[in-house]
Amino acid sequence: MSRSDMEFLPQKIPPVIRKADTNCSETIPPQERLALTLRFLATGDSYSSLMYLFKISKQAISKIVPEVCSALVNAIKDQVKMPKTAQEWETITNGFSILWNFPKGVSVMDGKHIAIQAPKNSGSDFFNYKSFLASFCSA
Repeated sequence: MSRSDMEFLPQKIPPVIRKADTNCSETIPPQERLALTLRFLATGDSYSSLMYLFKISKQAISKIVPEVCSALVNAIKDQVKMPKTAQEWETITNGFSILWNFPKGVSVMDGKHIAIQAPKNSGSDFFNYKSFLASFCSA
């Protein structure tokens, strides 16, 4: 993520991620709360791992991530089109099935290996370099 994106998102996110300092402690700045959440979303690191990386308790992380995710969804919902009807969802799943032979798929993340149960008689078609059966999705 570019530096300009990191500056843009905290301006776009509602004040719900900004907390007031108290007499006992200073709060975690919105930029750090956003960075923590983006790291979690990008890597899937555990809260324990993030705790050491950001020097924030697991308990605080468990509250920060859902709050910031909710704020992100509300902030960018006008820029991301989500299907609204069952027919729109069905059109998407049919497209995944036809294009990628991936039934019931609705979304992809660029460059991710998704663990699957390989189809019968597929041999090594779905065996990846990480030594497990997977389907590679690319947006």
